Amino acid sequence: MRIALFITCLTDTLFPDTGKAITTLLERLGHQVAFPQAQSCCGQMHFNSGYRRETVPMVRGFARAFGGFDAIVTPSSRRNHATPAWPGRSARSRPACMSCPGCW
Repeated sequence: MRIALFITCLTDTLFPDTGKAITTLLERLGHQVAFPQAQSCCGQMHFNSGYRRETVPMVRGFARAFGGFDAIVTPSSRRNHATPAWPGRSARSRPACMSCPGCW
């Protein structure tokens, strides 16, 4: 499975080794793991603060960065819930989005 690793700004800042640990685990399980260089803000903070119109370009950028993968893995359960609502894509055409901590 081709998996895109989505590391949130908070994880990157406070827990930088998390991405390495997730990559090691997924590769041991036989998956191809990529870190899309085009990933940036998912827009959740903006959306939750009422800046919905301003969030649209961020969500579109997120969809472009992660759209070509079988799955997206993130160590942030909250960001996981923010990302599935991609504009213009049906649930079938989006990659699966899995969260590492306690979401299953």
